[in-house]
Order: sequence, then structure tokens, then C-alpha cells
Amino acid sequence: MDRKNLFPIGEVSKLFHISVSSLRHYEHIGLLTPEYISSDSGYRYYGTEQFEVLNTIRYLRALDMPLSEIEDFLKNKDISRIEEKLLQQKHAVLKKQQELQRIEQKINHRLNWLRDAQSEPLDTVSLIELPSCRIAWVDVPLKVDGSLDMEVPIRKLDQSDAEAVVFLGKVGLGISAEHLQQSKVNRYDSIFLILDQEDIYTGETITLPKTLCVRLRFRGSHIEAPAHYEKLLDYITKEQIQIVGFSREITLIDYGITNDSEKFVTEICIPVKCR
Repeated sequence: MDRKNLFPIGEVSKLFHISVSSLRHYEHIGLLTPEYISSDSGYRYYGTEQFEVLNTIRYLRALDMPLSEIEDFLKNKDISRIEEKLLQQKHAVLKKQQELQRIEQKINHRLNWLRDAQSEPLDTVSLIELPSCRIAWVDVPLKVDGSLDMEVPIRKLDQSDAEAVVFLGKVGLGISAEHLQQSKVNRYDSIFLILDQEDIYTGETITLPKTLCVRLRFRGSHIEAPAHYEKLLDYITKEQIQIVGFSREITLIDYGITNDSEKFVTEICIPVKCR
């Protein structure tokens, strides 16, 4: 065969900035067949007809169209067909943009959370107003003696068919108002997940209204929390304010972020109202 107007696969690879392995893959799936294959060496050669197909493939791949859709179009070339394919791809791109924006919001939340955890004073009781929030909630008596004690209860929050809990909001532990009033702070009554507005969670949730809280942040994790509860309860008694809800205890910095336990920060908030 006259190979004068044919180009070997290596040269086509350089001309179109496509790897040789990609060209071979296109051939394997029936997307692009070489003009000529040497029976002696098995080497592939391409002509200008294949160049036209390659241009179409490169254009549609630049639009992130899947190879299966490109193959379907090449086998059924038509104006209405390409219009349909482009509209489908536009929808897919818009959906991906929305998902990336949501991930960006999650990243911003986590950055703000980390900066706040490192900048706020520790071992100081303060009155703050917590904003309204949406939470997933599981009633489960729990004593935390180590970092792994929360793993099984967390799985109960992870029954939703949406996203992994690790990608979602802050996992926290709670002690009921009744037990706080009785100074029973060595066991927890519940585990919860504070969800950001953009979080996808198909399990049951409740919305907590904004509320006044006494707050204390300390260096450490849940294991060291009981002594800090006592400090909060002493403040509540001294100021003659009333406990009106379950505590919200959250590790802001823990093993999920750093291996240095000296940098751990935990926050306890107890909803209150002035008498």
C-alpha cells in the first residue's frame, strides 16, 4: 500500500497532542480505526479521513463529553444529534459547577472553623448566641474513654444514603438538661451532627433555634471534658441563670486534623436563659 499520504501513529500522536496509548484505546473501543495496519510490524498509519474524526473527538473531549457519547455521535452524525449531545453536556457541566461550588463552601466553612478554633481564648467562660442550625440526632447513652468510642455511634448518623459523615458538619456529643442540672457529666445522652446549609443529608433532621449559651473552649478532647463541665456549671450557678437545653460538645481540632494532641481544642456550649 502507498503510504505517501499516511502518517505513522507516533507522528499523529505529536500532531494532535494525544498519547499513543489513547490512540490505541480509541481503536480498541471502535472509535477510530487506522487507515492501514502493517501486516509485518503491526504498526498503525492514519490518513486525513482519520484526522477529521480526531478533530471531532478532541473538540468533544475538550467539552468533557464521555467517549461513549462521542462514539454514539460519530456513528449517527446529524445536526439535531450533536445539538442534543451538546445540550446534555451543558446540563452535566452546570451540575458539576454547582457541586464544585458546594465543595468550595464546605472548604470555606472548614477554614473558618479552624481559624476560629485557633484564635478564640481557651479556659474562659463566655455568654454567646449560637445561630439557628440543622442537626441530625441520635439518642444513645455513651461514655467516652478513648477516641474510638464514638465510631460505632457515628455510624448510626451515617445511615443516610447521601454523603459520608466525615464530609459533612461537626459531630458532637450532648448531655441532657436534666443531667446537667444534676451535675451528671461523666456520660453522654446523645450524639449529633451539625449540618451546613448546603449539606445533603437524607436522614431525619431537626432545626434548633438560635439560643443563648455559656461557652468554654479548652485544650484537649472529650476525655478531659468533665472537669470543664464543672467549671461551666459553677458559672451558671453563680450567675443564677437557667439551663434550658442539652449541651453541645464538639472537638474543633482533633485526630482528624492533627496527630499532635497538644493542639486539640474542644468546645462546650450549654443553652441557658436569664431568670
